[in-house]
Amino acid sequence: MPELPEVEIVRRGVAEHAVGRTLSSVEVLHPRAVRRHVPGPDDLAGRLAGRCLSAARRRGKYLWFELGDEPGAPASLSGGEALVVHLGMSGQLLVQPTDAPDEKHLRVRLRFADGGPELRFVDQRTFGGLHLAELVEVDGIALPKPVAHIAPDPLEAVFDVAAVADRLRARRSGIKRALLDQSLVSGVGNIYADEALWRAKLHWARPTETLTRPKIRELFDAVTAVMQEALHAGGTSFDALYVNVNGESGYFDRSLAVYGQAGHPCPRCGASIRRDAFMNRSSYTCPVCQPKPRNAHL
Repeated sequence: MPELPEVEIVRRGVAEHAVGRTLSSVEVLHPRAVRRHVPGPDDLAGRLAGRCLSAARRRGKYLWFELGDEPGAPASLSGGEALVVHLGMSGQLLVQPTDAPDEKHLRVRLRFADGGPELRFVDQRTFGGLHLAELVEVDGIALPKPVAHIAPDPLEAVFDVAAVADRLRARRSGIKRALLDQSLVSGVGNIYADEALWRAKLHWARPTETLTRPKIRELFDAVTAVMQEALHAGGTSFDALYVNVNGESGYFDRSLAVYGQAGHPCPRCGASIRRDAFMNRSSYTCPVCQPKPRNAHL
């Protein structure tokens, strides 16, 4: 599933190619792609026609477009509307010329009044989708109502590492489990959690209550650094399902130190990378750099 860097790259692409443009029509080609919009496909298409994509926003792995009635019109902190896009496991937002052949798994087509390139939602597995949501104010920021409970992510200006450290230390949990808790910190998924924990020399099962505030700050410095590097590399693509709006894959997978590297040597010490089962997924660690704590939360 795309993580924060991959969603941010898609957001930037849509911001460059579609923000400030007015929708002329929306064509829903598969009803499952708009299943979260309870009134149905016709309602979604009707309410989007004539609206302007005034801004492209993101928090964690959530992506949305603020809707205005004219170009440049800002969304109000509350009472406005947003088009929320969930990429799911295989969702793609592509900017395509109007005469480009339809993709095999094209689910929703957004056309613009200027007749320029259209925005297409392509989703092979149909786990993602689009829906309209009301904007609500949370700490002075306009967020779609379904995103209001999600904590700020480490790349946001409002992210408060000291406050997160206090909440972490108050828990009795393994550190990776806490990192994946979107109500504590958003946007950290399996790949970047493993990479950041390796950089901070922390085992995924290290109890949160045993971490010092300086160590937590070091960990989040590592989270931020690995995400920034992934952004620079265009994200992490393990297959053709994650691409940017131009259909291009990222190449950060070439720089991964531990994730997916079981049996390969640790880039730091040369020990063989270990894979452990974790929450129906996997965790990758160096047994030398990241020794398992005796009082681990498993």
